Amino acid sequence: MLMDGKPPKGAPILAGIEALEHELVDHPNCYVMACIVAQAHMDIAWAWRGNGWDIEVPARNRAAFTAHFDRAADIMAEFCPQSLNSPLLAATGCALLGGIEKNKRQVADSYEALIDLNPANPRPMRAMGNHLLPRWYGSYPELELEARRTAARTEKIWGAGGYTWVQFDAISCDDQACANLDLDFFIEGLRDILTRKPDAYTANLLAAYCANSIGQSFSGNDQADLIRAQISECSQWIVREHLTELHPMIWAHAARGFDNNLRIHSPGRFAASGRDDAVRLISSLFSSEIASGKRIVFTETGPVAMEA
Repeated sequence: MLMDGKPPKGAPILAGIEALEHELVDHPNCYVMACIVAQAHMDIAWAWRGNGWDIEVPARNRAAFTAHFDRAADIMAEFCPQSLNSPLLAATGCALLGGIEKNKRQVADSYEALIDLNPANPRPMRAMGNHLLPRWYGSYPELELEARRTAARTEKIWGAGGYTWVQFDAISCDDQACANLDLDFFIEGLRDILTRKPDAYTANLLAAYCANSIGQSFSGNDQADLIRAQISECSQWIVREHLTELHPMIWAHAARGFDNNLRIHSPGRFAASGRDDAVRLISSLFSSEIASGKRIVFTETGPVAMEA
């Protein structure tokens, strides 16, 4: 497999993308098909490259990465995201940034255009925050600036939540980004997100993020760890006030940093690990009630202790 760094001998690794290329020939002016084929090329490129530092990538793998990204760029060259007002095109354009030379302003501008086209979707905000870290295409001041600008532009939808979404993944993997965080603004954003999107998925996502992604990532950086501890405590009020059902997979992914390239050998065991994490947190919150013989039941307003 490519994820192991080298495909098996004789593996038909080009069969799928060649079939998609044939479909592209049959639909030359269809931007949806162009995006599908371009994104497939980029997925293959990242499978060749992996997530390691450049110096760790073998020359053959790096060449394959570049070739697939070049092909994706060629496919998308004739389409302009803004002219067609398409979030799909804009998202594909942002994905293409992974294969170009670093251009800080282009990264921020491209994500800003995508967010403006689809402001109700938090995924582009999270991706922008990650890509504005110094390890990719940005800087800490630019991350803070774009988080605040995004909050201002999306205030009608998310309140302060735009700031939280942009910082969401960045602070979970970078000590300095976490140390620089405006904690009060971030927590205000957590509350605004749950007020505006009070569904079970969002409640599980934010609770698991605070408890696992942040709560389990202490690093020894005093300022960052102080902020992480306070964000971790937010999981308590999120669970008590908003959790109406349990989504174990979200908790399991949160414990592993929401790694999109994570290899899961047993979905059942993976989900069970997430359920165990969530149950531990809920049990600690209701420890006195459980000790007195009560059971915890999820209701439409959150978990409550009931007589067994």
